[in-house]
Amino acid sequence: MTDHDAKPRTGLRELKKRATREALTLAALRLAVERGLGNVRVEDIAAEAQVTTRTFNNYFSSKYEAVVARHTDRVRKAAEALRARPAGEPLWDAIAHAVLAPLAGAERAHAQPDPDTLAGIRLVTAEPALRAEMLKTGLAADGEFAAVVAARTGTDAARDMYPRLVAGAVSAATHVATDQWLRLQPPVPLAPLLRDALRQIAAGLPDPSATTTRQKETA
Repeated sequence: MTDHDAKPRTGLRELKKRATREALTLAALRLAVERGLGNVRVEDIAAEAQVTTRTFNNYFSSKYEAVVARHTDRVRKAAEALRARPAGEPLWDAIAHAVLAPLAGAERAHAQPDPDTLAGIRLVTAEPALRAEMLKTGLAADGEFAAVVAARTGTDAARDMYPRLVAGAVSAATHVATDQWLRLQPPVPLAPLLRDALRQIAAGLPDPSATTTRQKETA
């Protein structure tokens, strides 16, 4: 077998692993929404995804980790997208493109929030155990994002605060934009809210009252 022959097989294996992980995550979320998190077992999730419990354990350490995996996967995808942005692109422009990239397909498919997606996100934000799991796994994903920021800015993610501050700010923007998205009626797409949150952070979070005062003075 040549190297050329081996590479496609490796690619297909990785695609299959990603598909299995996605199936388990969707099954966990769907069952948790339908039955309530306390009524879902790992065995139920595995059966729903048509895999063995052993396969489930190869991907996740608990049902909580499986339910919140879509969130942490989006952070990791954003880190991958940021790594691929042009080196000369301004940092916050690159970050906005990268963070919004995982949402692109969903935003094209749904002008309004998908009801199943909303139900899943509301479950994650309402369940204390899931919030704790999301915080734990999210910290690891934020670390990956910080490492990419450090590489782009010539800083050290272990020594310098800047890359971790950026990762934390992006995480906060995502949290606030998502919370706003869940509350707004009528519903709107998430991407514009997240884009605006990142824009405000990139601008240094200017005091809005100063703008209001200037507008009154010139009126």
